[in-house]
Amino acid sequence: MNQLAKSFSRLSMLLVFMCLLAGAAAGQSTRKQMRAANKFFNKENYRAALPLYEEVLAADPNNAKALYNAGISFLTFDKEKAADYLYRAQQLKPNIDEELEYWLGRVDHINYRFDSAIEHFQNYQKEIPRRNEVRREEVAQLIQHVRNAKREVANPKDAFVDNLGGTVNTAFSEHSPVISSDYNYLLFTSRSEEATGGKPAQDGEYYEDIFETNRVGDEEWEKPRIVAGALNSPGHDASIQLFDNDSKLLLYQSVNNGDIMVSERQPDGSWGAPKSISDKVNTRDFESDAFITPDGNTLYYSTSHYSENGDLDLYMIQRNQNGTWGNPRSLGRAINTPYDEDSPYLANDGTLYFSSRGNNSMGGYDIFAARYDSVANRRGRPENLGYPVNTPDDDTYYRLSPDGTYAYLSSYRIGGYGEKDIYTISYIKTAALNGQVFTKADSIPIPGVELLFNGLQADKRPITYRDVTKPDSGAYTVQVLSGRKYQVQLSRDNEVIETQEIEVPAVVDDTTSITYNFYIEFVDSTGVLPKREFAMQPVYFDTDEYELRPESMQELDSIARILKANPTMNISIEGHTDSRASDAYNMTLGQNRADAAYDYLVSQGVSPKRLVTVSYGERRPVVPNTSEENMQMNRRTEFQVLPRQDEAAGTVQ
Repeated sequence: MNQLAKSFSRLSMLLVFMCLLAGAAAGQSTRKQMRAANKFFNKENYRAALPLYEEVLAADPNNAKALYNAGISFLTFDKEKAADYLYRAQQLKPNIDEELEYWLGRVDHINYRFDSAIEHFQNYQKEIPRRNEVRREEVAQLIQHVRNAKREVANPKDAFVDNLGGTVNTAFSEHSPVISSDYNYLLFTSRSEEATGGKPAQDGEYYEDIFETNRVGDEEWEKPRIVAGALNSPGHDASIQLFDNDSKLLLYQSVNNGDIMVSERQPDGSWGAPKSISDKVNTRDFESDAFITPDGNTLYYSTSHYSENGDLDLYMIQRNQNGTWGNPRSLGRAINTPYDEDSPYLANDGTLYFSSRGNNSMGGYDIFAARYDSVANRRGRPENLGYPVNTPDDDTYYRLSPDGTYAYLSSYRIGGYGEKDIYTISYIKTAALNGQVFTKADSIPIPGVELLFNGLQADKRPITYRDVTKPDSGAYTVQVLSGRKYQVQLSRDNEVIETQEIEVPAVVDDTTSITYNFYIEFVDSTGVLPKREFAMQPVYFDTDEYELRPESMQELDSIARILKANPTMNISIEGHTDSRASDAYNMTLGQNRADAAYDYLVSQGVSPKRLVTVSYGERRPVVPNTSEENMQMNRRTEFQVLPRQDEAAGTVQ
C-alpha cells in the first residue's frame, strides 16, 4: 500500500507539473498575441489588431487591456460592440487608462447616448492640463457636437436613408459615388481587397481604387469591377464627377500629396490616362475633391494650400475667355471654418452642398447646404441637413441624382457592412389620397362627410388635411405627406361618426396616387350616422418596469367593459419604451408591457382570441426622448381597434 501511495503521489505531481507547463505556454501565447495586437493598434491598423485581441479574449475574457484596446478598434467597424468592450473594461479596471473617459464619451456619442457622452467628456475635460489648450478645445468642440446631435435627432427630417446593398458595399470603405446622366452607370471608390494593387496600406485597408457597375434593376447592381484603362495607380485613386455628357471624369490621385485630375473616355469605352486639371488648382499641398459646373467653366474644390493650420477649405476658380484658368478665390468665412470643409457639390438651383467638421456638425463630417439668394446675390448661412441624413459619425460625398429626386452619400452609420458605405437618400413627398365614403351595409356612397386627416411630421409637429365628400359620388381628394399614419376623423353635420387609422406608404415623387375607401355605419335612410367612440387610453409604466400601476388596472377595467359590450371588436396591444438601453432590450421590455395588459384583460374574462400583442420598443416615441417627462410618455402600452375582415383596405395605383 505504501508503494502504491508513492506511485500515485508521483503521478499527481507529474500531472500538476504538466498543467503548470501548459498554463505557462498558454500564458506565453496570450502575451505574444497581445504584443502583436498592440503593435498594430499603435499604428492605428485596427483591422489587423482586432483578430489578435479576440484571440486573447477567447483565452482570457477578463483581460481589461485587450477589451479596452479592442473597444477603441471597434469604433470604426461595430459601434455597439465598441461600447460593450469599453464598458466591460471600465467595470474590470476603472483606472485602466487616463483616456478612458474620452473614449467612453466618443462611443456613447456615436451610439446616440448623448447625455452620457456629455458627462464622460466633461469628466475627461477636468483632467486635461491647462497647458494642453489644443486638447481642451477639441473636447469642448466634441461636447458641442453632442449637443448638436441631440437637437437634430430630436427633430428628424422627412427622409429615408437606405444602404446601397452588399453588391456594392463591402467590409472595407466605399465612398465617392458618381452616377451617370441616365442613372444606369455607377462609379465609386473602394478600399476592398479587390483593388488592383492587392496590397494593404498601413491602416490595414487596401489602396483606394475606382470601380464601376451597371444597374440591372430598380435597386440592383451588377457585381462591381475595376475600371478598365489607366485610371488606377499604385496609390490612392478616387472617383469625383462625370461631366461633359459623361465623356470626362474628375478624379483624385494621391500624386504630389493629392491632386485633382481629369480623364477622358476613349473610343473603346475605357478611360484614358489622368492629367492634372491645372497647376492653378493643384499645389504641393492636399487637394482632395472637386465639382465642375456643366459648362466646364467653374470649378469648386477643397485644398489645404491656403490654410494656416493645414485644414481643408473650399475654393472656386473660373476659366478665362481664352480657356485658361484664372486665380482661385476662397468661398469665404461663411463657408470655411477653422476645421475641414470638403466634397463640394453645386445643385441646379445654385445650392452648394458640402461636408464640414465645423459649423454646427453633429460629429465628424456632416453635410451642409448653402442656398443661393438671387436677390441678395450671395449664399446664405450653411444649414445642417439634419438627421437622418447626418449622424454623429462621418457623413460626406453628397451627390444628387441627375433629376434631383434622390441623393447619394458616404457614411459611417450603425447597420452598415463594415466601414464607410454608400447610401441613397430619398426625400419623402406628398401623395394624392383619394377615394369614397360608403355605407358599410350596402356600399352606397355618402355625400357631405367631412374627413380630417391628423398626423405628425418626422419632427413630431402636427399636420392636418381636410376634405368633404362630393354630393354626387361621396368622393374626396387630399394631398397628404406620405410615409406615416393618420388618424382620420369622419363627421357629418358637426357630429363625429368614428375615427379610423390608416397608413400612407412613403413615396418619393409628387405624382403618386393612392386610393383608400372608407366604410361606415348608416342607421336609416335619413342619413343620420351614429356616434361611436371607444376611449382606450394608454397605460404607463415606471422606468425599466412592466408591472401594472393601480391606475392602469382601472383603465384596463374600462377597456374590458368596452370589449364585452362589443363582442365583434378585436384589439392590438402595443408595448413601447423610452430610448434608454439597447434596441434588443427595449423590444423585450415592450413585449413584457404588452403581455402585462394582455394577461390582465384575459383575467377579466376577455377571450385571448380577441387580443394580439406587439412590441415596438423605442421605435415609435410619441415625443422626443429629451426629458424625463417625455420619456414617461413613451413608457406606455397602447390599444388599437383592429379592422374587421370585411373592411376594405387601401391600394396604391
